[in-house]
Amino acid sequence: MYVKFFKRLLDFILSVTALIVLSPILLVLTVVGAIAMKGNPFFLQPRPGKKGKDGKEEIFKLIKFRTMSNAKDSNGDLLPDDQRLGKYGVWLRNTSLDELPELLNIALGSLSICGPRPFLVRDVVFMSDDQRRRHNVRPGLTGLAQVNGRNNITWEQKIEFDLEYIDKGITFVGDVKIILQTVAKVLKRSDTVRDGTVSDIDFGDWLMMEGKVDQETYDAKQSEAKKILGL
Repeated sequence: MYVKFFKRLLDFILSVTALIVLSPILLVLTVVGAIAMKGNPFFLQPRPGKKGKDGKEEIFKLIKFRTMSNAKDSNGDLLPDDQRLGKYGVWLRNTSLDELPELLNIALGSLSICGPRPFLVRDVVFMSDDQRRRHNVRPGLTGLAQVNGRNNITWEQKIEFDLEYIDKGITFVGDVKIILQTVAKVLKRSDTVRDGTVSDIDFGDWLMMEGKVDQETYDAKQSEAKKILGL
């Protein structure tokens, strides 16, 4: 009953309310971000959402505040993440304020407040059919994996928590617990990035590092992801 009738309604009401209440903060961060990033303060990225009637993940544009500049080298290639991530970007990530624009995604229906966190398309192509069951529901701003280690657990553990969220039954009480735990995590600024990195490792890179895929498979999966994105 909750999932079928009330979860989406609550998502809409709460996200629209939050957008109105937080509009002054959003406005300030938009202006400051435009100055800090020397241009567009927003970062839009294709992400796989809930599966459609054809059984494939529907791709939507996730919107966040930009945390890295578009600085490039002499060949026109983007510089490494650690060279493009400035103090302002680090602060945004540590406070999770870069996630605020995703309230718009929630209001529009591509995201839920609670659900499996949407990964990148290049992550999804490395998943098994069972792991991709996480896309049987609408992805979320936060989820069970985010309150159980977030970026400091293995990729396999992240997906296991996502499937646990679905398999044990999605309930109002369960979602409230996740939201309260998320608030505590944000206030503590814990697990915002994987220890020793400035950005988390892609799933494919993680599997390569663990020796679970070979170079040929890795390259084929990356090509598959580009086809999905129309590149």
